[in-house]
Amino acid sequence: MATDQDAAPEAAKGHGPLRRYWFDVALWKRILLALVLGTAVGLALGEAAVQIKWMGDVFIRLIRMIVAPLVFFSIVSGISAMGDPRRLGSIGIKTLVIYLTLTVFAVTVGLTMGTIFQPGVGMDLSGATPQAVTKAPPSLGQHLIGIIPTNPIAALAEGNIQSVIFFGILVGLGILAIAPRGEPVARIFQIGADIMLQIVRFIMEVAPFGVFALVAWVMGTSGPGAFLHVMKLALALVLGCAVQTLVVHGGLVRFFARMPVLPFFRDITDAVTIAFSTSSSAATLPVAMRVAEKNLGVSHAVTSTALPLGVTLSMDGTALYVALLAMLSAQAFGVELDFSQYVMLALATTVVALGTAPVPSASLFMLAAVLQVIGLGAEQTALVVGFVLPFDRLLDMTRTITNATSDLSTAVTVAKWEGELDEEVYRRKPVE
Repeated sequence: MATDQDAAPEAAKGHGPLRRYWFDVALWKRILLALVLGTAVGLALGEAAVQIKWMGDVFIRLIRMIVAPLVFFSIVSGISAMGDPRRLGSIGIKTLVIYLTLTVFAVTVGLTMGTIFQPGVGMDLSGATPQAVTKAPPSLGQHLIGIIPTNPIAALAEGNIQSVIFFGILVGLGILAIAPRGEPVARIFQIGADIMLQIVRFIMEVAPFGVFALVAWVMGTSGPGAFLHVMKLALALVLGCAVQTLVVHGGLVRFFARMPVLPFFRDITDAVTIAFSTSSSAATLPVAMRVAEKNLGVSHAVTSTALPLGVTLSMDGTALYVALLAMLSAQAFGVELDFSQYVMLALATTVVALGTAPVPSASLFMLAAVLQVIGLGAEQTALVVGFVLPFDRLLDMTRTITNATSDLSTAVTVAKWEGELDEEVYRRKPVE
């Protein structure tokens, strides 16, 4: 919530009530108001709320439109600005280690919550409509090969973030390798990254309208009563995400980055609200990058490396949720788990979470790979997915928040370790 992040260009603001009651109001306040109004309108309109969903779809398309070019320009400019290629290795390795560690913690929290709440005990899945599950996820080798784009332009056009990251790293390293001749190109990419971030600021001015429409649609079509059918699952997920976000991510910032946690949670509000309303880590990325640099004082070099990697590798909320669903499934079908099965379940969930697409409900259709570990087949998986799917959008909104806080807490920690954190920016209280 930096002082300039909520502002549109002065020429667009005007000098009347529009500026006073809209542009001069912090973005997070406008989004929070949209959440409240969207909830009320959704409950009032019911199924008719689907008629305004198009506004939310427009907002999500705008966000997704900017993701691939923003990631590409940011990675190239961030790497080319490092000067020493060894710094990329240092930042990248530390980022990967933290992401993997946080995912293991998330899986542990999910299994623990499943054991405590017992959401699957006594559950009757006979009335659930089976949902076809996708084919088994690709092997590790296939996944690694798929990261290398055969056509980088096609990867950009299709929004294949992993391939865009790979190609962007190569371009950035290429610029470093021919220094100082590559400096003019490096400046072009830096300008490109600045332009992309400015476009993000433009898009965020319509965020309250998009959030309003999306929340109204969710509440109108599902309603709060949907939680009554999966109350244990919902409570376990909410509490688990709270533990992972506040205790694990907060602890990372406090004890490893040695920074106060209150400014962190205060200044990531924009990213959290977008994560909640869109249920997509990919859609949250442009806002998270802006928040990291402008609000938290993370350098561009760390932001452009850690956060794009987090879109595909940092899935704490997803890992926690899949572990919780695995416990629900085992309990619903009467599968008794021993210690070795818990370990195998944790390993499988960690691997699946790292390969889950950063889009709504993707984790549900990765569940088959996890349940195979405890002897449950495609038919049982289809029943579980069919039971959860009608309520998944509401649950997805919660766990995407945890994905976002994982990315940002990691960026802050790596930046502090690398001496790339502007502590004055991090600690300052934004002017409302």
